[in-house]
Amino acid sequence: MRWMMLALAIMWHAGAAWAAPGGTSAAGDAAILEEIMSGVEKRYAGEGFEARFRQESTLKAMDITDTAEGSLLIKRPDKMRWEYETPEKQLVITNGDELWIFRPTDNQVMIGSAPEFFRGGKGASFLSDIRRIRRHFMVSLADASEGRDYVLKLVPRDETIDLVSILMRISARDFTVTDVTTTNSFGDETFIALDRYRFNLQPDDDAFLFHIPEGADVVHLAE
Repeated sequence: MRWMMLALAIMWHAGAAWAAPGGTSAAGDAAILEEIMSGVEKRYAGEGFEARFRQESTLKAMDITDTAEGSLLIKRPDKMRWEYETPEKQLVITNGDELWIFRPTDNQVMIGSAPEFFRGGKGASFLSDIRRIRRHFMVSLADASEGRDYVLKLVPRDETIDLVSILMRISARDFTVTDVTTTNSFGDETFIALDRYRFNLQPDDDAFLFHIPEGADVVHLAE
């Protein structure tokens, strides 16, 4: 549960205001940033997509790293379905208003308000609407070597302890987000690699609703 909650706690911030990186090539970097962001926005412009993910969450103070794998389904905006397959089966579902976290092994469901729980930039909402990156982050080029993937550094305009920065790697071939690394004020990191994308889907809204099983232990998340 620790790795999943850590990922939720430090990955839901969406958006970006531009910040030209330092140096004499600020104008050139700004042009590259615009090209990258326009390419990413075009790539994720469809109604929905799915992907496989691999996640590593590290608690720095305890020197512990947990790993997980599963699948992700997105419907723009705000609807997400994370299906964790290993090390244990779990579901994290939001329809943009409500949040459900289901642990079938324990028949436990945690329920919360998505806007309240994710306010201040938690979670991975930039995946549910890439356009938000322009509104809430200062963005700079961390790496744009010719012929290689691009790496952008995203710093939230409003500081929080949950999120200090995000490094987002983008394929130079097709502008897909290949991996994301988030860091909080304690130095904890969550790395998520994404692959096996399927774009231009039209997911049914029912995929982002959860029906509580009979007899489940229901826990209400504090807001």
